[in-house]
Amino acid sequence: MPAQLLPFLLVVTILTITPGPDWAIVLRNGMRGGASLAWWTGLGCCTGIAVHAAAAVLGLSALLAASATAYTVVKLAGAAYLVYLGVSALWHSRRGAAPAPVAEVDAATGEVVTRGAAFRQGVLNNLLNPKIALLFLTLLPQFVAADEPRTATSAVLAAVFLLSAVLWWRVFSLAVGALGRALTRDRVRLALERLTGAVLVALGIKVALDQS
Repeated sequence: MPAQLLPFLLVVTILTITPGPDWAIVLRNGMRGGASLAWWTGLGCCTGIAVHAAAAVLGLSALLAASATAYTVVKLAGAAYLVYLGVSALWHSRRGAAPAPVAEVDAATGEVVTRGAAFRQGVLNNLLNPKIALLFLTLLPQFVAADEPRTATSAVLAAVFLLSAVLWWRVFSLAVGALGRALTRDRVRLALERLTGAVLVALGIKVALDQS
């Protein structure tokens, strides 16, 4: 067991529950399909995290960090994806359409609102976020003691990070499900759809303009 596991857990908990693009996407899908779609979106986010974690442990993320061009391309692709999802949500709310059932096509975007679609959104949102790769590159080494095997300890810490994310999105999706009745009221649903759409667009622009 890593010597600095408890401090790492504290940091990971704060990072995991801090609102960001994942929150907006999970909540948006939860409004459309309840706890199930929220959960599958969260699982997609966790899958993206797992890929980044594995790349960091294997040293592959360092290649992305070392290439300004590759980093910029991935960053802009992620920003464009966030803006696309945000504009889709705003367009959907403008039409005032009823929430699409889980197995039907969204009348506004033409997107099939299924568990698979929700999962893919979560995966893409994380894979196209180069800052997650940099997070693992900078975070994991800080919690590996000098006398511990670096690769093995980093792998354990990455697994703990992933498990924390899975648990969080399970709790979050159940909370969305518990609020399902309130969220499906037309006024509340449209207001949240517009809010999440605006947040996603703003986050996409912020990511695109971020020079860090």
